[in-house]
Parts: sequence; structure tokens; C-alpha cells
Amino acid sequence: MTDNENEITEFPQAETPPAGYEIKPEEVDVRPVRERAELVKAQISRVLVGQETMMDQLLVALFTGGHVLLEGVPGIAKTLTAKLLAQTINSGFSRIQFTPDLMPADVVGTPVFNMKTSDFNFKAGPIFSNIVLIDEINRAPAKTQAALFEVMEEQQITVDGTTYKMESPFFVIATQNPIEQEGTYKLPEAQLDRFLFKVILEYPSLEEEKSILRRFRNDFSGALRQTVEAVLSPADIADCQKRIEQVYIREELLDYIASIVHNTRSNADLFLGASPRASLALMKTAKAMAAIQGRNFVTPDDIRYVTFPALNHRVILTPEREMEGFNTREVLDEILRKIEVPR
Repeated sequence: MTDNENEITEFPQAETPPAGYEIKPEEVDVRPVRERAELVKAQISRVLVGQETMMDQLLVALFTGGHVLLEGVPGIAKTLTAKLLAQTINSGFSRIQFTPDLMPADVVGTPVFNMKTSDFNFKAGPIFSNIVLIDEINRAPAKTQAALFEVMEEQQITVDGTTYKMESPFFVIATQNPIEQEGTYKLPEAQLDRFLFKVILEYPSLEEEKSILRRFRNDFSGALRQTVEAVLSPADIADCQKRIEQVYIREELLDYIASIVHNTRSNADLFLGASPRASLALMKTAKAMAAIQGRNFVTPDDIRYVTFPALNHRVILTPEREMEGFNTREVLDEILRKIEVPR
């Protein structure tokens, strides 16, 4: 925990239900969720140093069927982490480099004329995979970004009146650089709302930087990356999602989530508040948080932990607050301070 008691930056560690939780431990066994999460993190930590928060939030999103937007300066392992995560899952992986000249058909696919049959056959684009890395998503124009709307929300693509379903799991990890603005296009709010989390990455600490140098001083070719093995199957992920759905969350915590989201809509510091999709995101990710920690019940700390990554891209500051140097974290922390925490 930081000095701000409402800003939860590490997984809550509660092991037993507090007073008021009426649940039988045998109702849902979440141990497999925790064990699988630890297997993935152990594999990735063979290469990656630090960034534990990003790794935890990626797993929360993977186990709840959501998508993640990673934002950070170049060189802090956004793309590397996505590739390593894909290596731990025995499923398909594709990478799409977004550029200003990329067209929607380059992403979703297009009908191709077959000379032999005198008919059109659909040629699937790179979006047809299980784990999809979209590098520098804000470099493509709006029409290309819009090609992702349907597939990210409904896990399907419609081309020329024909609908093509995606295989499960379908997990999009997009990256963007917040510093470089030339040749970029701001993501529309409707696109941002389709990301379960927006994870803002920071530079490593001094000790982590030293560890990075020591780990790779004799590995210029990146051979260490090849040691990461697949430890999850699509069936494992589907099983985790089913178990997380059954994690217990009491009525008072549902009201707590609703109060947080509703406050963003009536807050004088915010021009745009969060949608009901954000409420569902808070509930689902709080359940996943609990399960990854081996708990079959949600605590208020789970909700506070996911509030910033789940809401920071779904709210917009008023122009006045933006000019005064405020940021969304300060506003969301203030909302958490004002709302009474259920006991």
C-alpha cells in the first residue's frame, strides 16, 4: 500500500472471509486459478524483471475474457511481455503492427477471387488468432481502429454479410506510446471502453535495472526468451473463467461498485463518467483478483485495486481540471476517499 490508503497497488492478502460473508469454502474451488497464474508468472519471470503489477493485471484480464491496453514509453517491455505471455499458452498468436497506411481489410481479412472456382473465398486476417498483439494501436487511422469494435466486444467479424466467430480464448493486448504524438491518432472513447484495463507502465526501479543488466549481460541474442514454455491450454483458461464466475461477492460490494461508477458521472472534475460496462468490469476483475489470490470471496480491497486500471481510460477530465494539472488518478482516489467502504 502507498501513503494514500485508497490507492491499492499490490494484491490484497486476506485469507479468510471477514464477518458478514455467508459462504461455504467448498462452494467454489479457486485453487486451480491461483496455481495456473503462478505457473504463468514463473515462466515469464525467467526473462522479465519487475513489472509484477502489469503481469497480474494481464492475467486478471485473460481470466475474465477482457482486453488490455498497455501504455508506456518505448523500451519498458510492453511488447516483450505480450509475446512471453503468448508463449505460456498453447494457442495461436499473431502480431499486428499498426501504421498510418494500414487498412481495415489488412486486419480482419478480405474476400479473394478464386480463378478456379470463379467465386470469392474469404481470406482471414491476422486478427483471427487467440492472443493478438496490436503494436502501437494509435498509429492507425480511425477507420482501421473501428475494424476492432465488433471483434473486441462480440468476438466475431462480419464481412460482406457473413459472420465469422473467433476461437476461444480471444485476448487482445494493445500497446501505445504516450509521448510521441507525430503520426498518431487518438483512440476514440468507444474503442477505449472496449478495453477491460488500461495499464500505465513506469520505469523500473534502480535495483530492477541492475537485475536486468545482470540477467542479459551474456545473452545478446535473446536466447533466454526461448526458455519460456507453454503451461496453459485453452481448456485451462475456460476452466478458470468458470471458477471466477462463481466467486462470491456480497450485495453491499455490488452497491459499492455502483456508487463508485455513479460518482464518476456526477463528479464536477469529470467531463465524461464511466459506463455500465465499467461497473461490470469492476465486478468481474475484482472476482478474478480474489481467485488469483486463492480466495472464493471478494473484499473491498479487491475493488479498490482494480478501480484505477478499469476506469482511468473510461473517464475524461474537464478542460479546467486538465489545465490545472490534475490527472485521473487524483480524481479517482478522491472518489474512493469519499465513498464509505462496506464492512
